[in-house]
Amino acid sequence: MRSSGLQGLPRSLRACRRSLLWLGCLLVPLVAQALPSPQEVRRGFQPSETYILSREGELLQRLRTDMQVRRGQWVALSDTSPALRMALLVSEDKRFYAHSGVDWKAVSAAAWGQLWHRRTRGASTITMQLAGLLDEDWRASNQGRSVGQKLGQAVAATQLERQWRKDQILEAYLNLLPFRGELVGIDALSRSLFGKAAHGLDAVEAAIAAALVRGPNASPEVVAQRACGVWQDMQAWESRAAPPPADCGAIEWRTQQSLRARLWPASEGLAPHWAQRVWQSQREAAQAPSARVTTTVSVPVQRLAVESLQRHLRELQGRNVEDGAVLVLDNASGQVLAWVGSSGGLSQAAEVDGVLAWRQPGSTLKPFLYAQALQEGRVTAASLLEDSPAHIATPSGLYIPQNYDRKFKGWVSVRSALAGSLNVPAVRALVMVTPDAFFNQLRQLGLPLRENAGYYGYSLALGSAEVPLLHLTNAYRALANGGQFAPVAPAVLGAAPRAKPVQVLSPQAAFVVGDILSDAQARASTFGLDSVLATRFWTAVKTGTSKDMRDNWAVGWSQRYTVGVWVGNASGEAMHGVSGSSGAAPIWADIMAALHARLSSRAPSAPPGLRPQAVQFVAAAGAAALEPGRKEWFLEGTQQSVFAIEGEAASARDSSNTGMKVSEKVINQAQAAIKNALPAVHAQIAQPVSGTILALDPDIPPQHQRLQLQARPMGAGSAGWQPQGLRWQLVTRQPHGETVRQELGRGSPVAWLPWPGRHRLELRDAAGQLQDSVELEVRGAGARQQQGAPSSSAPSAPSARSR
Repeated sequence: MRSSGLQGLPRSLRACRRSLLWLGCLLVPLVAQALPSPQEVRRGFQPSETYILSREGELLQRLRTDMQVRRGQWVALSDTSPALRMALLVSEDKRFYAHSGVDWKAVSAAAWGQLWHRRTRGASTITMQLAGLLDEDWRASNQGRSVGQKLGQAVAATQLERQWRKDQILEAYLNLLPFRGELVGIDALSRSLFGKAAHGLDAVEAAIAAALVRGPNASPEVVAQRACGVWQDMQAWESRAAPPPADCGAIEWRTQQSLRARLWPASEGLAPHWAQRVWQSQREAAQAPSARVTTTVSVPVQRLAVESLQRHLRELQGRNVEDGAVLVLDNASGQVLAWVGSSGGLSQAAEVDGVLAWRQPGSTLKPFLYAQALQEGRVTAASLLEDSPAHIATPSGLYIPQNYDRKFKGWVSVRSALAGSLNVPAVRALVMVTPDAFFNQLRQLGLPLRENAGYYGYSLALGSAEVPLLHLTNAYRALANGGQFAPVAPAVLGAAPRAKPVQVLSPQAAFVVGDILSDAQARASTFGLDSVLATRFWTAVKTGTSKDMRDNWAVGWSQRYTVGVWVGNASGEAMHGVSGSSGAAPIWADIMAALHARLSSRAPSAPPGLRPQAVQFVAAAGAAALEPGRKEWFLEGTQQSVFAIEGEAASARDSSNTGMKVSEKVINQAQAAIKNALPAVHAQIAQPVSGTILALDPDIPPQHQRLQLQARPMGAGSAGWQPQGLRWQLVTRQPHGETVRQELGRGSPVAWLPWPGRHRLELRDAAGQLQDSVELEVRGAGARQQQGAPSSSAPSAPSARSR
């Protein structure tokens, strides 16, 4: 009895099929061993996208990590639209649910058409195509498939039908099928061309997708023509009747639009820069790629940081500021809880990661400087530093620091100088510590300074070195942890710490600095009592602004968190009237307030080796107290109760009465000691300082190039000091060896019109006794005398371009 499958076939084809079946029986065992199971195919599927997850398991960022091919996620058959399934069956395999892997009717039709040289549809079924996708031996080459490949593909398809269910075959086919260009799988196609998931494709979109199966890289016109035909076949299949004429013009327009679209961005989510860092760290560690990576960032904290940054930057519109960055660290673990690299759509350089960008930190380096000075015993929190014009000689010329408001406050305590962010006292502190020692400490705190200490010089105290926000914030975390430094924790949640903590600063110095930065009263002279930096819970914070307002910062910590904020422009362009207290500080305060909405933050306990002491600040006789009395923290052995401007006799230590208020008697004794113990008043040259180099500008009129010679008293009795009897003399050595001495004027100040050469400036009293002298150099030609101006025997004066 003849098989029903052979009835109706020509005799030659029936004989061919029998031969193929016999040969197939020999190949079945080999093919069966090579075919994977549906579960193996699913496990081997590797998307080109990596999902960066939060510590809570929520999606933070989708990031493309395979640049060779574009695959989405594996899509279950039930998650595809019915229109898509219909379009594929109508276009590729109408008898998919009727055959067992090989559609013999289609094979006979193709053979008959080839015999009579007629163009017919190929006989390859969806199952046969899947076999080719699973095993490259059955795939077509540029010259097409050989007879052996076709036979092997048919045998493999038969085995697939025996081992797999129909829904598993169709699901794998949809996910492994290359569609167009780099797009592989229905998820990548639907999201890239149509901007939606596969379950949302309508009939026309499904027809376009099916049309791409036959010619993935065909021209848009050809694809549109095929899509129109598929759409008509779908209508006929559905209605079981001849469909009405299709509007191929509309389908062609949608095809043109879809093929041009690229609606699936390479990265999408809340944390694009964090995702890049995570992926980069995995590549550097040579870890196997993973479709999902759980990281330390918290979605609520990340969303809070993003929204706060963007909201406050919108409020600064019109001030030429568009970029910012935020970093939130857990103090104990060092884990990153939020990483916001830019302001997103508000920025013209959203790809630049502000957390890793090198920017000048301004005054945010001062806490580390004062901590080092405290640790080395050079100052205490109550020590007095002079906030007045300073001229510091350096190998490259004269360094003249200025305060932010270009005003000077006279003698101030270290607490007031740090809390009020005064520049000149910080430079004086660096003179004591030395730039080399401060540079080395900053490196130990993890700040990757790119130049040596000599390059920065004394400007290092004011933040002339560029550092990333990541390393600066982590250095502040060391202050929060009692001076212990440890690198930021690995990005992947659960990874082992990179290194053990190292004690870089003493716990005592770190505590005192934190106490100063949390003191709203101490910073009131600069920021006011109602400053945004004043929180309702314990925090310590420092702001900073770089030169020309190109960067401003707010970095600080609470009991649990350290938060760093940078605001500026990625281009380096200056902002307009935006300082650390108006740009970065409100963002910092906003984030801190939200983090502690339901969480308390208590001040740390003082470590052993610290001693509280009541202090008084005593001025010279008849002058008001420099600062109100208060209780101050001292490192053991450095405490004293009275601080005064002049001399060693102004201090009165009381090691036996810790915490007691200093009596009026002790203050009077200290003032008397100042008057009686010190020598008589002497005069000192305040300006210029020794080593000054002045450059003359011949294009500036002489009257605008005068140098003010200033003197100041040294010693007791300075309150009634009278400078009228002082005499200024200039000593110049001529080229032939003769020394010329010239009197410049009397009193203080004296305006001097200098001339080029190397000079020694001497200050003498009325009796002619030498009080002080400095060496200076004047470079350049003499200033051009303006027409009509009175002639002067004095030479031209230096311009403001002194170095």
